[in-house]
Amino acid sequence: MIIGVTDCSKYANYASWILAHDTEVKVKKLSWRPSNFEEVKNCDGVLLTGGEDVHPRFYNRPDYYDYCFKDDVSEARDEFEWKLLEYTEANNVPVLGICRGLQIANVFFGGTLIPDIPAWGKYNHSKLPDDSDRYHPITVDPASWLYGIIGQEEGPVNSNHHQSAGRIGKGLIVSAFSPEGVVEAIERRDPSTGSFLCLLQWHPERMKDQNSNFVKNVRAAFVEAAR
Repeated sequence: MIIGVTDCSKYANYASWILAHDTEVKVKKLSWRPSNFEEVKNCDGVLLTGGEDVHPRFYNRPDYYDYCFKDDVSEARDEFEWKLLEYTEANNVPVLGICRGLQIANVFFGGTLIPDIPAWGKYNHSKLPDDSDRYHPITVDPASWLYGIIGQEEGPVNSNHHQSAGRIGKGLIVSAFSPEGVVEAIERRDPSTGSFLCLLQWHPERMKDQNSNFVKNVRAAFVEAAR
């Protein structure tokens, strides 16, 4: 079994996290530099990783560009991952989106982003001054598909992002929120209408407690869906 993991500066963290579940799984880097898009056709699942801000032109709000980190935008990556999502949707390939992965997927389905959470009047979700992740509680909708995976209505997760989902994409629904209303997870409104799609704003691959249900249960569900 092969899991495709999108290229980013912390690629090794994501790859190691998947392999920690099952060493017999093979991980393939999917990258726009140079593009190896054809490799997705050999993948049984795709993990969309964290990283750069999604360019706001992809959700028709070019005026939001001033709120982005200008040195941390890659339209080439946006376009590459858009193609990956077109493929995974057309071919029923399981997808796990983490941080930016949630954001690009929400935009792909017709949603928008909040380009800078503090500027929109919510608590800062970026990393702390010492470069470590923030931690905060989230609430999971007990009626959600995600709750069936995690089995908890509340729990702590980590946080290192300044953008978040705004309007939710077509056919999707929010399944977890932070206390002040930042979107923490998105899923299909009707999971039976498509393949596995789990979109998380937190970083399970680097949470301190790797035995948390918000880490191990999500990974297990994704890998088994790909299997």
